[in-house]
Amino acid sequence: MKELTTVVKLVAKERRDIWLSIFFGVLAGLTTVGLFGASGYLISKAALTPPLYTLIIVIAMVKLFGFIRGLGRYAERLFSHRATFTILSHIRTRFFDVLEPRVPQIFQKYRSGDLLSRVIGDVESLQNFFLRVYYPPIVLVIVFLSTILFTAFFSWMLALIFFLGLIMVSVIIPLFMASRQRKSQQSVREGRGELSVALTEWMYGFRDLKIYQRLKKQEEELASSMNEHEKQQERQQLQIVHGQSLNTFVALTATWVVTAASVWLVQAGDMDGLFLAMFIMISLMVFEDAGPMATVPVYLEDNRHAAERLFSLEEESSPRTVEPLETDAPLSFAMERVTYSFPEAPAPVLRDISLSIPAGSKTAIIGASGSGKSTVSQLLLAMDEAQDGRVSVNGKDIVGVEQGSLWDRVNVILQENHFFYGTIKDNLAIADDTATGEAMNEVLEKVQLAHFSPEDRVEERGDNLSGGEKQRLALARAYLKQSHTWLLDEPFSSVDALTQAELSEDFWKVAAEDTVVLISHNLKGLERMDQIIVMDHGELVEAGNYDELMEKKGHFYELKQVEREIVG
Repeated sequence: MKELTTVVKLVAKERRDIWLSIFFGVLAGLTTVGLFGASGYLISKAALTPPLYTLIIVIAMVKLFGFIRGLGRYAERLFSHRATFTILSHIRTRFFDVLEPRVPQIFQKYRSGDLLSRVIGDVESLQNFFLRVYYPPIVLVIVFLSTILFTAFFSWMLALIFFLGLIMVSVIIPLFMASRQRKSQQSVREGRGELSVALTEWMYGFRDLKIYQRLKKQEEELASSMNEHEKQQERQQLQIVHGQSLNTFVALTATWVVTAASVWLVQAGDMDGLFLAMFIMISLMVFEDAGPMATVPVYLEDNRHAAERLFSLEEESSPRTVEPLETDAPLSFAMERVTYSFPEAPAPVLRDISLSIPAGSKTAIIGASGSGKSTVSQLLLAMDEAQDGRVSVNGKDIVGVEQGSLWDRVNVILQENHFFYGTIKDNLAIADDTATGEAMNEVLEKVQLAHFSPEDRVEERGDNLSGGEKQRLALARAYLKQSHTWLLDEPFSSVDALTQAELSEDFWKVAAEDTVVLISHNLKGLERMDQIIVMDHGELVEAGNYDELMEKKGHFYELKQVEREIVG
């Protein structure tokens, strides 16, 4: 059960509520048994017309037990549920702490639908760990053992029957049900993850499926997956019901055995008949409370798989010591014999890459699609780690640099930038949440989006913005951030040539003294770059300034010739 170690540690943080839940659970259980036992004794005693004061005392005990039982149940529910909600908060926080440092590279291994299933479904499953697995067996054992000790004062035979009944309903039957549940629990959880993935893909690809007339087929496959998942859940629930029914049958059988044994003891003169009804009532109550034990293994197995899926990410990430970048000046970068491969990829994306980007320099990384340009930018931003070689920033190994401090000092424009549902102001505020409306209007005008107001609406994922507007809005964010290092991946690919020229001219004025790394297919305007790095199939094939590469008449020269033939 090592998968639950992390969950147990998080549960242990709520020690106070745990002890209170156990205390009031035991109190409610014992008073319930006492209430029913006293009721049975009262029935028998009243039939013998005892003195009135005797009945008054017994009736007072019944009322007292009833009052304490109600108070105990209320307090038990209060503290156990408060502990559960707090524990769920700890679990979500812990999962986020494990997940956050691995974004975005985690999406190379896990699909977003699967992660969504974990953070919602698996976390919700773990709410049953404390309520159904952790403390109820403790309460049951204490109540049962107390009942057995009480019964032993009257009859060792009845105490033995209670003990054997306890073993049956709390150990043997739950273990039997656990062996049947193990396989179905795994299939249900995996099916839920696969269904979440399929639903996410369907939502993301809805427009394309509709355009290519494949929506109906995809919906049929999705409906089939849903039906299969529902059948798995139905089989699981039937097994739970069977377990509860079996436990109830054994509990009732034990009550009949207690009844028969009590009658035999009374007839044999080994027990006063006055206690016959009392032990029958006690057996009914104590075995009824043992019924939920049949589901403990079910929830335990379910929680084990949930914890395994949630915190398996933790095992993949090793803790390390990192230091923040302390400078606000332009940064320098370097790569030394770097090789990188995507998970399970047949070949490396980058092979033996070595390059240097001095502080304040202007560097262009060019090459055909799939040559590895964007992967270089991800490694420079510490969004992923190279399998071999070393990436450094300001002379420090980037693995030992705090990611947040690096990202805080770099203005980044990616090929695809995310835009949140809200307003233009909301989307600009992620760069500088202290920016005034006047400052936002200024950067909007600078990127030729003056027709937008900070209060204008932005739809989810920026669906109401054109490609060019998204790129210019991303540039506006970068201007607001005002860092002195720029990493731009195709920043003007979706704007027209005239707008691109104007934006580019303004940009070079702003970034005149800054470090600039430009990733581009466009070979125009590279004369101003200090160095041009040419990538091809994951390899660095050429490096130098514009004049040097043109004079060399190598790969870059051939690309320029092709561009001239196409453009004219």
